Parts: sequence; structure tokens; C-alpha cells
Amino acid sequence: MPKAYEINFIKISPRFRGPWTLLKKEMLRFWRVGFQTVAAPVITALLYLLIFSHVLAGHVQVYQDVPYTAFLIPGLIMMSVLQNAFANSSSSLIQSKVMGNLIFVLLTPLTHFEFFFAFLCAAIIRGLVVGLCIYLVAMWVVDLHVIHPWMIIAFALLGSALLGTFGIIAGIWADRFDQMAVFQNFIIMPLSFLSGVFYSIHSLPPFWQKISQINPFFYMIDGFRYGFFGQGDISPWISLSIVGTSFLVLAMITLKMLKSGYKLRA
Repeated sequence: MPKAYEINFIKISPRFRGPWTLLKKEMLRFWRVGFQTVAAPVITALLYLLIFSHVLAGHVQVYQDVPYTAFLIPGLIMMSVLQNAFANSSSSLIQSKVMGNLIFVLLTPLTHFEFFFAFLCAAIIRGLVVGLCIYLVAMWVVDLHVIHPWMIIAFALLGSALLGTFGIIAGIWADRFDQMAVFQNFIIMPLSFLSGVFYSIHSLPPFWQKISQINPFFYMIDGFRYGFFGQGDISPWISLSIVGTSFLVLAMITLKMLKSGYKLRA
């Protein structure tokens, strides 16, 4: 049997040493600038929490027996998870392309699936780390009761995986930082803020409720919030099926792009 290699006290089979090394590299990339990649999103989410809870806490109650501050926290956590999962994979790829060092990764004997797996896992880890940090800090503000923990885990994993995959697509397609900014400023940010993070879609007119239901971010945030309160704007199983299907579709598109070398092997 082949001898296993030990990397940071974790025994890795030679078969998986390549993707593990790439995953480790991607994790170190964001961890070494943790103040920017982890601390900054946590501070931003807490500022949203302080401002909106101070202004609206006494005037808005979305769910019965759920204070507005408590309602707000799961939405802010999930929004940060999604944004940071996207940012991790997209920024890594565009930086590597602009700096010209992506070729060193492409020259390795990694398969397109291993490449996808490493970038995806790193994006998920960053998103979950940011979300967990926000949750731990928010516990000092309000006591959050978890009713369906498996729903929270499922939506956090699927949501970060979906946005991490979308980040890979954006990183492959973009050739310059300004092209990447289009995704961040005109897709990710608007969909995040219009997904029910700060409100229930039932408070909107019927037309805008239907528009909100086109937004995939709505299903991720509503399903994640359901795990805390057992209440949501839509069935969590519908949300889970939509998020899971969306991830599978984007994953197949991404794998096809990686296999063909689109915009990577010019």
C-alpha cells in the first residue's frame, strides 16, 4: 500500500495530496490577511445590526414573539456567508490571472474536478468562518434559540457552495478587476440586500413579492432563518430544493468550463 504523507498532522494519501495542497494554499491565502477577509466582514455585519436594530427595533416585528434584532441576525449571518464565499473563489482566480501565476496551478496534474473541489472547499470554509464569528459576537447582543440546527447547517453549506461556485465562474470569465467588480456591485450586492435580510417579503406589495421570489438569495436566507425560529416566508423544503438544484446546475457549468479550459488555457 502507498505510504501516506503527513501535512500539518493530517495524513494525506498520495492520491489526494494535490487537491489538499491547493486547498491548503487557498486557505492560507485568506487566513494570512484575516483582518481584511474575516474581521472586516464581521465588523460590517455588526454595524448593520447596531444601526438597523437601533432604528427599527421598537417599530418592526416580523414574527410573533421574535424581536426584530433577533430576526435580523440570521439574515446578516447568511448574507455575509454568501458574499465572502463568492469573494474568496472569485478574487483568488482573478488575482492569479492578472498576476500571471495561475499557469503554475494549471501545469500541475490536477484534474478539473480536483481544481474545482479545492477552490470550492476554500470558499465554503471562509464563508462559514465569517458566519460563525458573526454568530458568536451576536450572542452577546441577543439570545438566539436554534430550533432546527440541521436546517442551519444545510443552508449554510449549500449557500456558501452555490456562491463559491458562482465565484469560480466569475473568476474564470473576468480578465480584469473592473470586470469582477461588475459581479460584486451589480449582482451580488443588489441580490443580497433585496433578499429579505432586513424585512419579510410579506411586508411588500404583491408585485414585489413575486419579484423577490425570483431572487435565489431569498431562498437561502429564508431557509437559514427558518432554522433559528421555525418560521419563514416559504416552506424550507422548497427553498432547500431550489438552492440544491441551483448549486448542481452551476457546478456542472463550472466543471464544463474548467474541463474545456475556457479563458484559462488561451
